[in-house]
Amino acid sequence: MRALDVVATGPSALVQDLGRPGLAHLGVPPSGALDVPALRLANRLVGNDETCAGIEALFGGLTVRARTSCTVAVTGPPVRVTVDERAHGTHTPIHVSAGQTLAIGTPDTGLRCYLAVSGGVAVEPELGSRSRDVLSGIGPEPLEPGNVLPLGAPRGTPTGEDELAAPRLPAELVVPVLLGPRDDWFDEPARLLAVPWTVTPESNRVGLRLDGAPLRRAREGELASEGLVTGAIQVPSSGLPVVFLADHPTTGGYPVIGVVVPSALPALAQARPGTTLRFRPQA
Repeated sequence: MRALDVVATGPSALVQDLGRPGLAHLGVPPSGALDVPALRLANRLVGNDETCAGIEALFGGLTVRARTSCTVAVTGPPVRVTVDERAHGTHTPIHVSAGQTLAIGTPDTGLRCYLAVSGGVAVEPELGSRSRDVLSGIGPEPLEPGNVLPLGAPRGTPTGEDELAAPRLPAELVVPVLLGPRDDWFDEPARLLAVPWTVTPESNRVGLRLDGAPLRRAREGELASEGLVTGAIQVPSSGLPVVFLADHPTTGGYPVIGVVVPSALPALAQARPGTTLRFRPQA
Protein backbone atom coordinates (compact mmCIF):
# COMPACT_ATOMS: atom_id res chain seq x y z
CA MET A 1 0.00 0.00 0.00
CA ARG A 2 1.34 3.43 -0.95
CA ALA A 3 0.78 5.42 2.22
CA LEU A 4 2.33 7.40 5.06
CA ASP A 5 1.71 6.78 8.74
CA VAL A 6 1.53 9.98 10.77
CA VAL A 7 3.69 9.59 13.89
CA ALA A 8 3.70 13.19 15.21
CA THR A 9 2.26 16.47 13.96
CA GLY A 10 3.82 19.33 15.88
CA PRO A 11 1.45 22.23 16.71
CA SER A 12 -0.62 21.71 13.56
CA ALA A 13 -0.29 19.72 10.34
CA LEU A 14 -2.83 20.09 7.52
CA VAL A 15 -3.25 18.56 4.09
CA GLN A 16 -3.10 21.38 1.55
CA ASP A 17 -3.05 21.73 -2.22
CA LEU A 18 -3.67 24.89 -4.28
CA GLY A 19 -7.17 25.34 -2.87
CA ARG A 20 -10.68 26.05 -4.13
CA PRO A 21 -10.55 29.27 -6.16
CA GLY A 22 -13.70 30.47 -7.85
CA LEU A 23 -16.25 29.41 -5.23
CA ALA A 24 -16.65 32.69 -3.34
CA HIS A 25 -20.19 33.07 -4.74
CA LEU A 26 -21.04 29.94 -2.72
CA GLY A 27 -19.42 31.35 0.42
CA VAL A 28 -16.40 29.03 0.11
CA PRO A 29 -12.95 30.54 0.84
CA PRO A 30 -10.10 29.83 -1.60
CA SER A 31 -8.04 28.00 1.07
CA GLY A 32 -4.93 26.08 -0.05
CA ALA A 33 -1.28 26.37 0.93
CA LEU A 34 -0.46 29.77 2.40
CA ASP A 35 3.08 29.73 0.97
CA VAL A 36 2.12 28.67 -2.55
CA PRO A 37 5.64 28.86 -4.08
CA ALA A 38 6.94 26.53 -1.34
CA LEU A 39 4.33 23.85 -2.07
CA ARG A 40 4.76 24.19 -5.83
CA LEU A 41 8.53 23.73 -5.50
CA ALA A 42 8.17 20.77 -3.14
CA ASN A 43 5.92 19.04 -5.68
CA ARG A 44 8.32 19.68 -8.55
CA LEU A 45 11.22 18.30 -6.51
CA VAL A 46 9.46 14.93 -6.15
CA GLY A 47 8.13 14.77 -9.72
CA ASN A 48 4.53 15.72 -8.95
CA ASP A 49 2.24 18.09 -10.74
CA GLU A 50 2.26 21.39 -8.82
CA THR A 51 -1.41 20.93 -7.95
CA CYS A 52 -0.81 17.79 -5.86
CA ALA A 53 -1.59 17.84 -2.15
CA GLY A 54 1.15 17.87 0.46
CA ILE A 55 1.36 18.63 4.16
CA GLU A 56 1.64 22.11 5.68
CA ALA A 57 3.32 21.82 9.10
CA LEU A 58 3.14 24.77 11.48
CA PHE A 59 6.52 25.25 13.23
CA GLY A 60 7.62 21.90 11.76
CA GLY A 61 7.47 19.02 14.24
CA LEU A 62 6.03 16.59 11.67
CA THR A 63 7.11 12.93 11.73
CA VAL A 64 5.85 10.34 9.21
CA ARG A 65 6.71 6.72 8.45
CA ALA A 66 6.67 5.47 4.85
CA ARG A 67 4.82 2.26 4.00
CA THR A 68 6.38 2.30 0.54
CA SER A 69 9.49 3.50 -1.23
CA CYS A 70 8.99 7.15 -2.19
CA THR A 71 10.67 10.47 -2.88
CA VAL A 72 10.00 13.36 -0.51
CA ALA A 73 11.01 17.02 -0.30
CA VAL A 74 10.68 19.62 2.44
CA THR A 75 10.46 23.33 1.56
CA GLY A 76 9.61 26.59 3.29
CA PRO A 77 12.10 27.93 5.84
CA PRO A 78 15.39 26.03 6.30
CA VAL A 79 14.85 23.30 8.88
CA ARG A 80 16.49 20.08 10.11
CA VAL A 81 15.20 17.02 8.22
CA THR A 82 16.15 13.47 9.16
CA VAL A 83 15.42 10.00 7.79
CA ASP A 84 15.92 7.40 10.52
CA GLU A 85 17.91 10.10 12.36
CA ARG A 86 20.28 10.67 9.44
CA ALA A 87 20.37 14.35 8.50
CA HIS A 88 19.29 15.57 5.05
CA GLY A 89 18.82 18.98 3.52
CA THR A 90 15.72 20.91 2.62
CA HIS A 91 14.74 21.95 -0.91
CA THR A 92 16.15 18.73 -2.37
CA PRO A 93 14.68 15.30 -3.26
CA ILE A 94 15.17 12.65 -0.56
CA HIS A 95 14.65 8.92 -1.11
CA VAL A 96 12.79 7.17 1.70
CA SER A 97 12.47 3.37 1.79
CA ALA A 98 9.50 1.44 3.14
CA GLY A 99 9.61 1.43 6.94
CA GLN A 100 11.82 4.49 7.27
CA THR A 101 10.79 7.50 9.36
CA LEU A 102 11.16 11.09 8.24
CA ALA A 103 11.15 13.87 10.84
CA ILE A 104 11.04 17.64 10.39
CA GLY A 105 12.51 19.80 13.15
CA THR A 106 11.53 23.31 14.22
CA PRO A 107 12.71 26.09 11.90
CA ASP A 108 14.78 28.92 13.38
CA THR A 109 12.88 31.45 11.29
CA GLY A 110 9.63 31.30 9.38
CA LEU A 111 6.49 29.45 10.35
CA ARG A 112 5.26 26.84 7.86
CA CYS A 113 7.16 23.88 6.36
CA TYR A 114 5.83 21.90 3.39
CA LEU A 115 6.26 18.17 2.77
CA ALA A 116 5.59 16.75 -0.69
CA VAL A 117 5.67 13.01 -1.47
CA SER A 118 5.91 11.39 -4.90
CA GLY A 119 2.36 10.68 -6.07
CA GLY A 120 0.89 13.31 -3.76
CA VAL A 121 -1.31 12.88 -0.70
CA ALA A 122 -4.42 11.21 -2.13
CA VAL A 123 -7.11 11.76 0.51
CA GLU A 124 -10.64 12.25 -0.85
CA PRO A 125 -11.15 15.73 -2.34
CA GLU A 126 -14.02 17.95 -1.24
CA LEU A 127 -15.37 20.62 -3.61
CA GLY A 128 -12.52 19.88 -5.97
CA SER A 129 -9.67 20.24 -3.47
CA ARG A 130 -7.88 18.26 -0.75
CA SER A 131 -7.16 21.41 1.27
CA ARG A 132 -8.25 21.87 4.86
CA ASP A 133 -10.20 25.11 5.35
CA VAL A 134 -9.98 26.01 9.05
CA LEU A 135 -12.74 28.63 8.85
CA SER A 136 -15.52 26.51 7.37
CA GLY A 137 -14.22 23.04 8.30
CA ILE A 138 -14.19 21.85 4.68
CA GLY A 139 -11.60 19.26 3.69
CA PRO A 140 -9.66 16.59 5.60
CA GLU A 141 -9.43 16.92 9.36
CA PRO A 142 -6.19 18.22 10.89
CA LEU A 143 -3.67 15.39 11.05
CA GLU A 144 -3.22 13.35 14.24
CA PRO A 145 -0.78 10.60 15.23
CA GLY A 146 -2.08 7.29 13.89
CA ASN A 147 -3.57 8.73 10.70
CA VAL A 148 -2.79 6.85 7.50
CA LEU A 149 -2.43 9.03 4.41
CA PRO A 150 -2.87 7.30 1.04
CA LEU A 151 -0.48 8.31 -1.74
CA GLY A 152 -1.09 8.51 -5.46
CA ALA A 153 1.00 6.79 -8.10
CA PRO A 154 4.30 8.52 -9.02
CA ARG A 155 4.05 10.06 -12.48
CA GLY A 156 6.85 12.49 -13.27
CA THR A 157 10.55 13.18 -13.01
CA PRO A 158 11.84 15.33 -10.13
CA THR A 159 12.72 18.88 -11.24
CA GLY A 160 13.44 22.21 -9.61
CA GLU A 161 16.81 21.47 -8.00
CA ASP A 162 18.24 24.48 -9.80
CA GLU A 163 16.05 26.81 -7.72
CA LEU A 164 17.42 28.54 -4.65
CA ALA A 165 15.97 27.87 -1.24
CA ALA A 166 13.82 30.65 0.15
CA PRO A 167 15.92 33.29 1.95
CA ARG A 168 15.62 33.74 5.71
CA LEU A 169 12.91 36.23 6.55
CA PRO A 170 14.16 39.63 7.68
CA ALA A 171 13.30 40.89 11.16
CA GLU A 172 11.06 43.51 9.55
CA LEU A 173 8.86 42.74 6.53
CA VAL A 174 8.11 45.44 3.98
CA VAL A 175 4.73 44.66 2.42
CA PRO A 176 3.49 46.43 -0.74
CA VAL A 177 -0.20 47.38 -0.73
CA LEU A 178 -2.78 49.14 -2.83
CA LEU A 179 -4.88 51.57 -0.77
CA GLY A 180 -8.67 51.27 -1.04
CA PRO A 181 -11.41 50.65 -1.74
CA ARG A 182 -12.57 52.06 1.66
CA ASP A 183 -9.57 54.17 2.68
CA ASP A 184 -11.90 57.22 2.70
CA TRP A 185 -13.47 55.78 5.88
CA PHE A 186 -10.38 56.79 7.87
CA ASP A 187 -9.09 60.13 9.15
CA GLU A 188 -5.55 59.49 7.95
CA PRO A 189 -5.43 56.39 5.76
CA ALA A 190 -1.76 57.07 5.01
CA ARG A 191 -1.00 56.19 8.66
CA LEU A 192 -1.34 52.55 7.61
CA LEU A 193 1.86 53.14 5.65
CA ALA A 194 3.58 55.41 8.16
CA VAL A 195 3.74 53.27 11.30
CA PRO A 196 5.05 49.77 12.10
CA TRP A 197 2.67 46.90 12.89
CA THR A 198 3.35 43.75 14.89
CA VAL A 199 1.94 40.28 14.13
CA THR A 200 0.04 38.98 17.18
CA PRO A 201 -0.29 35.40 18.49
CA GLU A 202 -4.00 35.44 17.58
CA SER A 203 -3.04 35.18 13.88
CA ASN A 204 -3.89 32.02 11.93
CA ARG A 205 -4.72 30.81 8.42
CA VAL A 206 -7.76 33.09 8.34
CA GLY A 207 -5.71 36.24 8.83
CA LEU A 208 -2.80 38.05 10.43
CA ARG A 209 -3.98 40.19 13.34
CA LEU A 210 -1.80 43.23 13.84
CA ASP A 211 -1.04 45.40 16.84
CA GLY A 212 0.04 49.03 16.79
CA ALA A 213 -1.42 52.53 17.00
CA PRO A 214 -5.13 52.10 16.11
CA LEU A 215 -6.46 53.71 12.95
CA ARG A 216 -9.24 56.26 13.50
CA ARG A 217 -12.51 56.22 11.59
CA ALA A 218 -13.72 59.29 9.71
CA ARG A 219 -17.25 57.85 9.41
CA GLU A 220 -19.76 56.37 11.81
CA GLY A 221 -21.69 53.12 11.34
CA GLU A 222 -20.80 50.03 9.36
CA LEU A 223 -20.87 48.99 5.74
CA ALA A 224 -23.20 46.44 4.25
CA SER A 225 -21.32 43.18 3.74
CA GLU A 226 -18.97 43.30 0.75
CA GLY A 227 -16.87 40.70 -1.00
CA LEU A 228 -13.35 40.05 0.30
CA VAL A 229 -10.20 38.87 -1.45
CA THR A 230 -7.05 37.26 -0.08
CA GLY A 231 -4.75 40.04 1.10
CA ALA A 232 -7.57 42.45 2.02
CA ILE A 233 -6.66 44.61 5.03
CA GLN A 234 -9.86 44.97 7.01
CA VAL A 235 -10.08 47.34 9.98
CA PRO A 236 -12.61 46.39 12.67
CA SER A 237 -13.91 48.81 15.31
CA SER A 238 -10.73 48.34 17.38
CA GLY A 239 -8.79 50.18 14.67
CA LEU A 240 -6.25 47.32 14.48
CA PRO A 241 -5.88 45.84 10.98
CA VAL A 242 -6.41 42.22 9.98
CA VAL A 243 -4.70 40.97 6.80
CA PHE A 244 -6.83 38.17 5.39
CA LEU A 245 -5.10 34.98 4.26
CA ALA A 246 -6.38 32.00 2.27
CA ASP A 247 -9.07 30.80 4.70
CA HIS A 248 -10.67 34.26 4.99
CA PRO A 249 -14.45 34.81 4.99
CA THR A 250 -15.81 35.64 1.57
CA THR A 251 -17.73 38.73 2.77
CA GLY A 252 -17.34 41.26 5.56
CA GLY A 253 -18.81 44.51 6.83
CA TYR A 254 -15.75 46.30 8.20
CA PRO A 255 -14.02 48.72 5.80
CA VAL A 256 -11.06 47.46 3.77
CA ILE A 257 -8.37 50.14 3.86
CA GLY A 258 -6.06 48.38 1.40
CA VAL A 259 -5.07 45.12 -0.26
CA VAL A 260 -1.69 43.38 -0.11
CA VAL A 261 -0.30 42.58 -3.56
CA PRO A 262 -0.35 38.81 -4.25
CA SER A 263 3.44 38.51 -4.55
CA ALA A 264 3.80 39.49 -0.86
CA LEU A 265 1.44 36.82 0.50
CA PRO A 266 4.04 33.98 0.77
CA ALA A 267 6.17 36.11 3.10
CA LEU A 268 3.13 36.88 5.25
CA ALA A 269 2.46 33.13 5.46
CA GLN A 270 5.85 32.77 7.16
CA ALA A 271 5.50 35.75 9.53
CA ARG A 272 5.72 34.60 13.14
CA PRO A 273 4.02 36.36 16.05
CA GLY A 274 6.21 39.31 16.99
CA THR A 275 7.26 40.00 13.39
CA THR A 276 7.23 43.69 12.47
CA LEU A 277 5.45 44.71 9.25
CA ARG A 278 5.68 47.98 7.38
CA PHE A 279 3.26 48.59 4.55
CA ARG A 280 4.40 50.61 1.56
CA PRO A 281 2.44 51.77 -1.49
CA GLN A 282 2.78 49.53 -4.51
CA ALA A 283 4.93 51.25 -7.11
